[in-house]
Amino acid sequence: MAVFTPLTETQVERFLKRFAIGTLTTLEGVPSGTENSTFFVTTDQGRFVLTLFEQGESDELPFFVALLDYFDEHRLPVAGPVHDRDGIALQELAERPALLFPRLPGRHPESPTLAQCRELGDALGRMHKVSQRFEGQRPNPRDLHWLSSAQHKVMSYLSEADQRLMGEEIDAYQGIFGDAPSLPQGAIHGDLFRDNTLFDGDRLGGIIDFYNGCTGDLLFDLAIVVNDWASAADGRFDEARYTALLGAYQARRPLTETEQTLWPVMLRMTALRYWLSRLLVVYVDPPAHDLTPKDPSQYRHMLLKRLEHGAPPLPSANPAPSHTL
Repeated sequence: MAVFTPLTETQVERFLKRFAIGTLTTLEGVPSGTENSTFFVTTDQGRFVLTLFEQGESDELPFFVALLDYFDEHRLPVAGPVHDRDGIALQELAERPALLFPRLPGRHPESPTLAQCRELGDALGRMHKVSQRFEGQRPNPRDLHWLSSAQHKVMSYLSEADQRLMGEEIDAYQGIFGDAPSLPQGAIHGDLFRDNTLFDGDRLGGIIDFYNGCTGDLLFDLAIVVNDWASAADGRFDEARYTALLGAYQARRPLTETEQTLWPVMLRMTALRYWLSRLLVVYVDPPAHDLTPKDPSQYRHMLLKRLEHGAPPLPSANPAPSHTL
């Protein structure tokens, strides 16, 4: 979240008249982030988040609106967009596409507790279960086909050893996933890192930032989450977090036999996905704004740990937290 297009209180006051959410009392720009302009908006009836979309394909925004509406209707912990008096969510403000959301409680967890891991695993399992019935479609823009084509853009910046590592891994993924039966599909978040969640203590306040959302392998989404949430600083798994998150997830959506077999390889592939995407930002496609790119070596190191140690056994299903049943 960030502010690249400033807004005045007068602009926002006029904007809010389209909605039945009261009149503006305070407007605050949110300074951290990478892509969009974000503001905290308080009215005499509630607290909201206003997002202006600065880049990307605006014709994909209806997919995200429909996905968030769908999850909101199924009582998942997301902020469904606020619709105006005519039932329309996607708006325009300051010549930018704009969406308004309820402001969810909590803050990002820096070092998740076991209770937070169980909460997130339970919520993701519920989300994946219902997402298989979502009718919208947006192909995964960071799938194996992307890995295969995008690797060539960074090879000249890598050592010979890293070129070999990346090339051999992608070749292995193509062979393994190409011959495997189809994996369960559905709508996925696509980037569910810790900073895309809000926790009020150990209770999940909500999952945010669905703008990498798409349709694809549910296992791909789960592997992204586990690599971030259940990894120690050295790239190895924190097995207590791993067990807590995956046990709660499987209580909602048990993995199929094929998913269980492919799980260690999917963890490797999603680690490489972020190694490659961060390399692209550093060397090929720097951020549109003056922001510091994230370190690619974190995910290179994680990939090496996954190759060296594999994945711990998948845990048995744990009961979901009582307040989410």
